[in-house]
Amino acid sequence: MARYRYPRIPESEVTPRELFESRRRLLRGGLALGAAVVAPGLLGSREAQAWQDLLEERLSVDLPSRELADGESLTPRRDITTYNNFYEFGTGKRDPETYGHRLVTDPWSLTIEGEVDKAGTFALEDVLAGQRLEERIYRHRCVEAWSKVIPWVGFPLADLLKRHGPTSRANHVIFESIHDPDNLPGQRRSIIDWPYREALRIYEAMHPLTLLAVGLYGEVMPNQSGAPIRLVVPWKYGFKSIKSIVRIELVEERPITSWQARNPDEYGFYANVNPGADHPRWSQARERRIGESGRRETLMFNGYADEVAHLYAGIDLQQHY
Repeated sequence: MARYRYPRIPESEVTPRELFESRRRLLRGGLALGAAVVAPGLLGSREAQAWQDLLEERLSVDLPSRELADGESLTPRRDITTYNNFYEFGTGKRDPETYGHRLVTDPWSLTIEGEVDKAGTFALEDVLAGQRLEERIYRHRCVEAWSKVIPWVGFPLADLLKRHGPTSRANHVIFESIHDPDNLPGQRRSIIDWPYREALRIYEAMHPLTLLAVGLYGEVMPNQSGAPIRLVVPWKYGFKSIKSIVRIELVEERPITSWQARNPDEYGFYANVNPGADHPRWSQARERRIGESGRRETLMFNGYADEVAHLYAGIDLQQHY
């Protein structure tokens, strides 16, 4: 099977953090308009209006914020939303922005099944109900060796899983993205075996850093960034942080994930950021931060080693990458 070759990475500029902070102070008065501009796909139905209203209510107050990127400069919102891998739209970095309007997000439901006590399919507004949103500023590192710093809005995945009661046999958590080839042009090509599937060990899924994100930069999640709900696992390469999730399944046996099935020699199940374990076609020791010139040293576990290294005690991360 032919292997996809990733494109080169362009330059951009960094938005000063003080500009972002001043912008956040304007959200209380302008969020309703901002949500309509950012996520028009969320409008136009009773279900979508309920989802928008709920998010607007949550985002219209000051969110608890956790700085978890050591004070690094935030990547400009434009660079976050115009430079993406989201192969459901195509393989180009700007394809998600170009075709993002085709992602139908209203209504949206999430199926939770497998080794849980409370399985079912739930409207997204019901999934969000009772969840306390917060902002978390995380580093984001792509397997292609570029990186960003993103202010996500979301809640811990563990909070949702606990509500559904994982059984003692729940060793792994599988995530599945939307499958809609009529609207998503990338799914008409055999890039992977659609729909996109990723997975975590239960201990990774339940870790407090693992986030289900519904927004960024204090706004509703843009379609091209994984609307309306996506996973964020900051110590792993970005392809583990699956977008536009429609199904979560808890299982006993470790599954085969999409990129693992496509190129098993290049994309391991763990996919932890590791500067000492090179990709077969490039070094992972350094990375290119979008908005910066040159390269910087890659941090083990993307800088979150103190929080997550214990999850891999006794595992050879050179062999099990």
